[in-house]
Amino acid sequence: MFIICLATDYDGTLAHDGVVDSATIDALVRLRRSGRRVVLVTGRELPDLVRVCPRLDLFDRVVAENGALLFDPATRRERPLAPEPSPEFVAALREKGVPLSVGRSIVATWEPHENAVLKAIRELGLELQITFNKGAVMVLPAGVNKASGLAAALDDLGLSAHNVVAVGDAENDHAFMQASGFSAAVANALPAVKETADLVTERPRGAGVAELIARLLEDDVDAFAPFKARGLVQAAVRPDGTPVYLRPHGGGALVAGLSGGGKSTLATALVEGMIAGGFQVVVFDPEGDYADFRAAVALGDAKSPPRLPELLKALDRPGDSVVVNLLAIGVEDRPAAFAGFAGAAIEMQGRTGRPHWLLVDEAHHVLPAERDVNAGAALSSLPAVLVTVDPEAVSAEALARVDDVFAVGTRPAETIAAFCRALSIAPPPLPEGPAEHGQALFWRRSSPRAPEFVAPRAPAAKMERHTRKYAEGELGEDKSFYFRGPDGALNLRAQNLTIFLQMADGVDDRTWLHHLKAGDVSTWIHDAIKDDDLASEAERIEAAEADPARSRRAMRQAIERKYTAPASKGSDPG
Repeated sequence: MFIICLATDYDGTLAHDGVVDSATIDALVRLRRSGRRVVLVTGRELPDLVRVCPRLDLFDRVVAENGALLFDPATRRERPLAPEPSPEFVAALREKGVPLSVGRSIVATWEPHENAVLKAIRELGLELQITFNKGAVMVLPAGVNKASGLAAALDDLGLSAHNVVAVGDAENDHAFMQASGFSAAVANALPAVKETADLVTERPRGAGVAELIARLLEDDVDAFAPFKARGLVQAAVRPDGTPVYLRPHGGGALVAGLSGGGKSTLATALVEGMIAGGFQVVVFDPEGDYADFRAAVALGDAKSPPRLPELLKALDRPGDSVVVNLLAIGVEDRPAAFAGFAGAAIEMQGRTGRPHWLLVDEAHHVLPAERDVNAGAALSSLPAVLVTVDPEAVSAEALARVDDVFAVGTRPAETIAAFCRALSIAPPPLPEGPAEHGQALFWRRSSPRAPEFVAPRAPAAKMERHTRKYAEGELGEDKSFYFRGPDGALNLRAQNLTIFLQMADGVDDRTWLHHLKAGDVSTWIHDAIKDDDLASEAERIEAAEADPARSRRAMRQAIERKYTAPASKGSDPG
């Protein structure tokens, strides 16, 4: 269930001549029984609404006065969302003979008195706006409308606008319809409202709302296919210029390929796009690569593991995304820890429609193919972006939900073939040539289109992984370098590049040359640092330099060129 809330206008939408019929009331009851919420968004003043609508108990919140007043029917609590009308303004309108209705914040009249209202606003120098509603003229402070009122109601309920469908019929409904994830217009709506709606009902007013509710209960988001771009995240651009979108209410995605191919660059861009689009994201970070990602709340670090209560608290606010750093959790314990965190996020998503995305970096660490931790199957209910070097190392249950595959690096066709082997499915026709620099091979399983090379979205800012994590951070015991010597008499752990260089200078020549000749340094850089360019340079040093002093100096220079320079001058190895 993705659509969690229905936001509906009252007059002309839910009600006819101020009355909601019994069939529409029954539909609202069915919607609430499905676990969904209902918010009423109206231009009426609250006392008037109470008079004409005895079933306000059907609504979780009421936004009255066109966005200026929030009411909780369960507690009877009223919360003004705008200041009271200026007494001078009200007096000026009455002096001009304008018929008025004055609410807690709203001043309302009828056409053709808008000219007198505008004149009074100019004479008094007030920051007020006029909104029309089928002949009604509503005056409110600038920025106050049905969209701002709905936002306050959703904040009160802990819901995201992405999980809301808004239905209306008139000019003043545009704002909250376009601010919602999905919009619908009843059959009697104004033509301009129908033109911008995602869906138009066949029946008018309350019967149209009941029709919409029936479609929601039956099809949820599928009632609105094809989906508008405002509810999607752009991931790449095809050669013909058309965008490739990810859908939070569709299948998951896989970003895969060899180290150095651009996985972290694309993954970072996707997370940025999701957050910029107002989606809530949970990034599971087994290796601390997102420790400096400032657009999200960080939980855990190299020494302190994240806690489940911290995650749930951080996710309370729909606008906050979270990075769950698993670096302090032992490698063997990470799959079980991930299963616990992901299960809580999925349970929350069932109640609130969010988080909208999980991004699982180094997915083979927490969803390994050889272990059953139940999280893979659970991910079927929540879109996840899985990032890995090898699809066959990831749980098939987790991969089964993937619809969009982005293969990066020099051998993208082999990556898609590996994905298909992991799922025991036939591969699509694959191109023979390598990708151009900066491209990815994209395949959407649900589409008849063959895999094609696309230009992935670029992040606004590269991840500054190298200086803090690899140069100065804590890689963890499984990723650290160990100086043991030819006889295994030592056990000196270097948990980052800086300590590695310090130890390399301090160990005896016999120990240094032992590791150099065994190719241990280049192997460590390839496997733990994941920088193929630096690993290749280390291999050349290992092969060419038998002198301990010269080889130490060459290795230091190679490492310091990339990992001790200012972060902005480095390159993203992933």
